[in-house]
Amino acid sequence: MSIELARVLADFERHGPTDVAYLRLHFGRFMATKEIFESSWGARRGRVLDIGAHWLHQSYLYASDGYEVTAADVPSTIEIDAVRRLASASGIRLLAYEDLANGRAFTQLDDDSFDLILFTEIIEHLAFNPLSLWREVHRILRPGGRIVLTTPNYLALRSMLRRWGRQLARPSGGLSVEQIIGTPTHGHHWKEYTLAELRAYFSLLSPDFMMHKGLHVRDYYRSPSWSARVARMVEEVVPVLRPNLHVEIELAEGRS
Repeated sequence: MSIELARVLADFERHGPTDVAYLRLHFGRFMATKEIFESSWGARRGRVLDIGAHWLHQSYLYASDGYEVTAADVPSTIEIDAVRRLASASGIRLLAYEDLANGRAFTQLDDDSFDLILFTEIIEHLAFNPLSLWREVHRILRPGGRIVLTTPNYLALRSMLRRWGRQLARPSGGLSVEQIIGTPTHGHHWKEYTLAELRAYFSLLSPDFMMHKGLHVRDYYRSPSWSARVARMVEEVVPVLRPNLHVEIELAEGRS
């Protein structure tokens, strides 16, 4: 299904204010993720859980295309009037959770109840042991269903250059102390991954989690700067240096 940003913006504006700047910036990512996923999913639809759904920008795209969507996020997001109106008009079910870390975020959901779980641009923010979270995901995902995960690539050329620049200017590693002290919890990218690390991550979680797809994805945001243009040329030749990862994890039919 092809959909235009202008149409999406108009639909959101009919139901109240949304984060227009965020939607404009990330619309390309939402559409690219959906297109990559559907390239091997085909025309079938199904039940979707969008974890960290925020303003429902991504949830809306799937609901508009015939998927049955549940959008999950913290109460301060889910209780926004514009979010509730958009959800009602689009047939999106809302689910509020207080904390992903405690293992109780999805206890009200039935076993084997989702065909697709969207976990996009979230894993890099997790600053807790994730076992209980993934145990719940394993429970509610149907055998044969998929987790679609996107995240920045730790080996991205532009990210590596920034890290090296920081280390040369002021020896340090990981997050700067200014980021740790000055940014609200979950605002950080606590851990960025390589594709090999994500493969190992899910194999350690469960033998039922099988990597169906693992891709180094081109720049979603297409900065016009000369440095970004040079970086894109290098990334075309060396895909492992591309800025984004797209991973699809399939749950085994005969789960253990």
